[in-house]
Amino acid sequence: MELRQLSYFKAVAEELHFGRAAARMHIAQPALSNHVMSLERELGCPLFIRSTRRVELTRAGETFYDRCVRILSDIDLTTELTRAAGGSRIRQIRIGSIYPATMGMLPTFLAKIARKYPDVRIHIASGNTGEIIRGLETGQLNLGFIRPVENIGSLRFVSLAHERYYLAVGHANPLAAREEISIDDLRTQKIIAFSRQNLSFTERYFNEKFAEYDLTANIAFSCDDTYALVSLVSAGLGIGFAPEWTLDLPNRGFELKKVKGIDFRIGLGIAWNREDPTAGRDDIVDIARSLARAGR
Repeated sequence: MELRQLSYFKAVAEELHFGRAAARMHIAQPALSNHVMSLERELGCPLFIRSTRRVELTRAGETFYDRCVRILSDIDLTTELTRAAGGSRIRQIRIGSIYPATMGMLPTFLAKIARKYPDVRIHIASGNTGEIIRGLETGQLNLGFIRPVENIGSLRFVSLAHERYYLAVGHANPLAAREEISIDDLRTQKIIAFSRQNLSFTERYFNEKFAEYDLTANIAFSCDDTYALVSLVSAGLGIGFAPEWTLDLPNRGFELKKVKGIDFRIGLGIAWNREDPTAGRDDIVDIARSLARAGR
C-alpha cells in the first residue's frame, strides 16, 4: 500500500466523482481508477459502489476514509514537526473558521499572517465549533476560530472577543420606531431562532436564553445561519437576535435594537493543538490577540 494510493482514494471519497478527483490530483482518470482498484484488491473488499450515475462509499470505504484522513494528517504533522525541529520555516497554515462570525476579524488576521510569512500557503475551512475541534485534534487544521471551549487534552484556547447580539426588527415592524423595547414587548412577536438540530454553541446559547426569559413558545421560524435569520426578519416574518456585524450588511431591511434588561454576548476565540508546532507559535497567537485588543 502506497501513500499516493491513500491520497488518490481520499480525493475520490471527497469528490465522489472519479473525473473531478483525477483533475484535483493532476492524474489521468484511468490511472486513478487503476490505483483505487489496486487498493481494493489489496484490502480484499470494495471501497466504492460505482454506477453510471453516481459513486458512493461502501461501509468499508467509510471506515477506511476515516483512517486514511488520520494517517495523512499524521504524516503532515510529522513533516511539520521535523521541519520545526530542524529550524525550517512554516510552509502551510490550515485555519478553521465559524463563518460568518469571523467576518470582522479573519481578513485582518490573514493579511498580517501573509505579511509576516509571505511564502506560507494558507487554507481556510468553514465549519461549526465541533467540526473545527475535530480537525485540530486529527491534525487536519492548525488553528481554529471557534466559540468558547475549555482546554481539554492537547487542545488550547484563548478568548479573543465577545460578540454582542441585538434584536433584529424589520423596517415595517412597529418595534423599529420604538426608542425602548422591553422583554414584555417580545411576548407578542413571532421569534426567529437558530435551528435546534445543529446543536452548535450559538444554538444552545439562545435555546437556554429563550427558556430563561419564557420566550420559547414564541419561536415560529428556525434557520441555520445569520444570513437566513436577517432575511426572514427583513421579510417581516418575525424578529430575531443577530450579531452586531450585521449592521454593515448592504441594503439591509432591518434595524438592530437594544432590549432593556437583556445583554446577549457570545464569545469568540482561537484554538490550536499544543502538539502542532505551526499553530503553537507565540507570534501567530499574538497576532490574533492584538486584533482583539484593537477591536478587530
